[in-house]
Amino acid sequence: MNQKWLEWAIELQSLAQAGLTYGKDVYDHERYERIRQISAEMIAYKTEIPLEKAKDLFCNETGYQTPKLDTRAAIFKDNKILLVQESNGTWSLPGGWVDVNLSVKENTIKEVKEESGLDVVADKIIAIQDRNKHNFPVYAYGVCKIFVLCSVLGGEFVENIETLGFDYFDESELPNLANEKNTKEQIAMCFEAYQSGKNWETVFD
Repeated sequence: MNQKWLEWAIELQSLAQAGLTYGKDVYDHERYERIRQISAEMIAYKTEIPLEKAKDLFCNETGYQTPKLDTRAAIFKDNKILLVQESNGTWSLPGGWVDVNLSVKENTIKEVKEESGLDVVADKIIAIQDRNKHNFPVYAYGVCKIFVLCSVLGGEFVENIETLGFDYFDESELPNLANEKNTKEQIAMCFEAYQSGKNWETVFD
């Protein structure tokens, strides 16, 4: 699907947010607010998301707009990769948004513990990817996805509100993936990084 309209909406929102942050003239602020409103209306019109929800998702920040960070942990056992089962039945690498008070490494370890119950060491950055270049649906804001190779120290699954359990999968027998979080290609990249060992060089967009 042609997503050019979404690129325009994202750029309008970004320009409006910067103008609201740095602009001094009260009349300019009114214009920037209207531009921001139009960007949300574009999202609502094209996606059928209610306008107020579109504004909450798309126009809820202040300051200069920057991408969000998402970490995903790649954990292997017997040449199989660990995936956690989401509450909707799909599967993903353990991970999530980076908390404001945590580093990428700390957040990766925390998310693995919360979603799988395992204690891990974060060993190496596999890749840093622009989410909108690799995952669908395209989001109306930027996300940098950071894939991290991890080693297990111990632990066991604990019932939680995010996941139903975890299992290890061969690359040729992957379950139904949560493609908005990780694709077959991204899983394959993690396998390649694991099998390459010390020869792997971080991939980034």
